[in-house]
Amino acid sequence: MPTSFNETIIEEFRANGGKVGGPFEGGDLLLLTTTGARSGTERTTPLGYVRHGELILLIGSALGAPSHPDWYHNLLAHPVVRVEIGTSTFQALAVPAEGDRRDELFAHAVKRAPGYGNYQARTDRVLPVVVLERADPEGWRPGEVRTLADKVMEVHTWLRGQLRQVAAEADAHFAGRADRRGPGEPPAPSLGLQIRQRCLAFCQALEFHHTSEDGHLFPGIARYHPHLGDTFARLDVEHRAVARIQTALVELLAGIAIAEPDRFRAELAQMSAELNAHLDYEEETIVPLLADVPWPPAPPAEAATGPS
Repeated sequence: MPTSFNETIIEEFRANGGKVGGPFEGGDLLLLTTTGARSGTERTTPLGYVRHGELILLIGSALGAPSHPDWYHNLLAHPVVRVEIGTSTFQALAVPAEGDRRDELFAHAVKRAPGYGNYQARTDRVLPVVVLERADPEGWRPGEVRTLADKVMEVHTWLRGQLRQVAAEADAHFAGRADRRGPGEPPAPSLGLQIRQRCLAFCQALEFHHTSEDGHLFPGIARYHPHLGDTFARLDVEHRAVARIQTALVELLAGIAIAEPDRFRAELAQMSAELNAHLDYEEETIVPLLADVPWPPAPPAEAATGPS
């Protein structure tokens, strides 16, 4: 099968430390890897980008086509993306800008790369402006991980921090809504894409964590500690309870604009209470059992061979 144009660019990019020739030579180019909205398969796309201070901006131009590009639909479904710039690779949270902020950022992009203005003129749709933000919660600093207990605690700390940040952003949003309820004020906005993307990323990370525990970690511990049957039964019930709330949140987040922000806030508060209690219990009963298990695990020893 012949190599596609995008595949050729990707190969050249990775082989030359982020540098490519042809029509992209000298331009700001990155590789964006998203997860397919329907397929769940990773897709890598070469894209031009624009810097605005410390921000990295992507414009969903599709060369002025009438529909948003596939990578944009993918990041709405799976907000955490992988980015390659030069020789650096990192995860980012992809957040489409809204309202006045979108217009301001798009104007900046057009100043830096006037072609985006031409693409906008070709289509009736508003070209999305996507900001690549830190995927980790504010203030997150990974600690030293030597044991499986350390690793589990690192994940728990990340989840707690991400949940606090979602709650803080939601509180700030609701305070702004309250300020706009005076006579003659425009209607309050729906829950924003900033909160939607971070909350969806949190829900997907939590689902992955609990699936890993149920499928690998807990069965492995249970083999060595059969007396903890009641503990694992309780953890299973708690996983199911958290999953129900998580499903409700994801359903609320399914639309780009959230129609029921008050319900979202109530679901988020319940999630916070139940998840923190669950993590507390797991840290009390399970984590101490992992304190002597090295992490990362040692590679399996190669089979000894006799003399040739």
